[in-house]
Amino acid sequence: MARVGYGYRRLHVLLWREGWRVNHKRVYRLYRDEGLGMRKRTPRRRKACIKRELRPQAAEKNECWSMDFMSDELFDGRRIRLLTLVDNHTRESLAIHVAQRIRGMEVVEVLERVSKEHGRPRTIRVDNGPEFISKDLDLWAY
Repeated sequence: MARVGYGYRRLHVLLWREGWRVNHKRVYRLYRDEGLGMRKRTPRRRKACIKRELRPQAAEKNECWSMDFMSDELFDGRRIRLLTLVDNHTRESLAIHVAQRIRGMEVVEVLERVSKEHGRPRTIRVDNGPEFISKDLDLWAY
């Protein structure tokens, strides 16, 4: 069959346009008898089956840093935020900035301070969390 992605309804319309006056129920019966069938939707498990490319490991110091936010709660119920910065090759914690609120300018200041001490990395890896959506982060350009 040339039109693999078509279901029986679409085939019925194509046959009707070509002059074949057949009932849609007959097209469905023949469609099933031939073992044809289309899934109505793709199963969700296929999203997880996609092979992801492995990230290359950092081979030297300052090649790749990871940056992430964490949060905790004090004994009196106040929330604190932590900005952590780690060198992926040496597994060294370069900075931990603790505050109740961490703004974008503070992230830039921490990055500038650490880059003066350790040098600038080639890349910084972050997660897709909502914390890194800021207009202030593009002030620290390479």
